[in-house]
Amino acid sequence: MIQFKTTLGAGLLALSATAGQAQVVTIASGAQGTLAYNTGQAAAKVANDAGITARTQPLVGYMPLLESGEVDFGFFNGVEVEYALDGTGNYDRAHPNIRLVGTMFPLVTGIMAPCDLGLETVADLKEKAADLRIASEYTSSTIIPFYIMGGLANAGLTYDDFQKVPVASFAAGIDALGDELVDVALVSLNAGAGQQAAVKLQDRGGLCYVSLDNSDEGLKAFKDFLPAGDIVARSQSDSINGLGNYDANLMSIPWMMVTNADVDEELVYNLTKALAENKEALAASFGAFNNFDAATMAPPNAVTYHPGALRYFEEAGISAGE
Repeated sequence: MIQFKTTLGAGLLALSATAGQAQVVTIASGAQGTLAYNTGQAAAKVANDAGITARTQPLVGYMPLLESGEVDFGFFNGVEVEYALDGTGNYDRAHPNIRLVGTMFPLVTGIMAPCDLGLETVADLKEKAADLRIASEYTSSTIIPFYIMGGLANAGLTYDDFQKVPVASFAAGIDALGDELVDVALVSLNAGAGQQAAVKLQDRGGLCYVSLDNSDEGLKAFKDFLPAGDIVARSQSDSINGLGNYDANLMSIPWMMVTNADVDEELVYNLTKALAENKEALAASFGAFNNFDAATMAPPNAVTYHPGALRYFEEAGISAGE
């Protein structure tokens, strides 16, 4: 999510829940139908059930609003949060006032290719890179190339080792894969668009994930590029697109709730507690919360956790930032 100019002004400012104010809490939730929107709706419901008056705001590019305190909470992946802090990656301005609340669930994704290319591992990818077309740029989803670059770094590769084909968005990259305009693209585990692309490629064996190198050296190369990410093993499964033929190591990125340093500590404590202790209600609103685990709610990140969240983690015996 890149910076944008906002004229929201007093409308959102009036809703801001800062210290000493008993006002409505604003949760920036992304455009309708997005991951952020679905997450925000579930979190707001649990918050309201816990006695916190919360309202979602379907906004796009809302990191600057969190930084300024015009909204109280929002959702981002852990990689993007680190970039926003210092104004690196897909951000051109630092956001020093953002603070973490906690991880909602992991986002599991990976590099995919038509199965008949035989790209079972990143070693295979490296061997054939010069002959492969890879989805690039992602002009409206600017965090996606960084995921791909992290996966490539795992094998000592860069975008320049491939034939780059610009695409507009995450979905457009997957569509390009299904339409055989590219050979390699990023696809989230169980993504509907990935399943549709695999159907188009049935005569090529469908789509298969390219397994990352989970050796100590490979993991270091990956985390040197994407510190907030991790490599996770997924077993062969006939029912999961991309895993029908073999086990694969994929990338996992935390999906996190973020707030502002000036948001009231008691409010953040109460919201963190409500989320941590109501997995069933969260999952009833949005199925991705079935992967929520309060015990792993506070992974390491360059961004500091809010004192209110830390207070709950200490009380609940949850290790934070370790």
